[in-house]
Amino acid sequence: MVLPETGITWQNRGSSFRLIPEGWNALKPGRKPFHTLNPALARFDDGRVMAYGTMGGEGQPQTQAAIFSRYAWHGVPLQEAITRPRWLLGRTWGEESMTLKFEDRFDAALYAQLREAGHQVELVDAFTSMMGHAGAIVRHASGALEGATDPRSDGQVAAW
Repeated sequence: MVLPETGITWQNRGSSFRLIPEGWNALKPGRKPFHTLNPALARFDDGRVMAYGTMGGEGQPQTQAAIFSRYAWHGVPLQEAITRPRWLLGRTWGEESMTLKFEDRFDAALYAQLREAGHQVELVDAFTSMMGHAGAIVRHASGALEGATDPRSDGQVAAW
């Protein structure tokens, strides 16, 4: 996606698609080339619109669900919703481990309860990039923009 009149591309993952009509990942009408892009957009009854997403393989939908539920259902401020500790069930970044991974910032009792229930729990660093690099922008009904970026990466929020 390119911003009108600027030429700024929002992402570079489109480089994975091919513009020739045949072959792997050919970009053409009705075709859904393989990719891991997983952007999300939410509209709220009060007029807010939230665009959010993350990188992170199998963790993408898990992280996006966590961010959305924290912000939309539990009223957690946007930056805090992204900063709070995360979990990942499955693989990421080329690892074969299918454990239930937790950033080591949850209550220790949670790990014990999950292990007792039969889960293979693995603790990872408190702010590991394994959990993706999330970001979000909310446009409020007033037109004000609110953004948040992930302390697990080197991103930033910018608007003009």
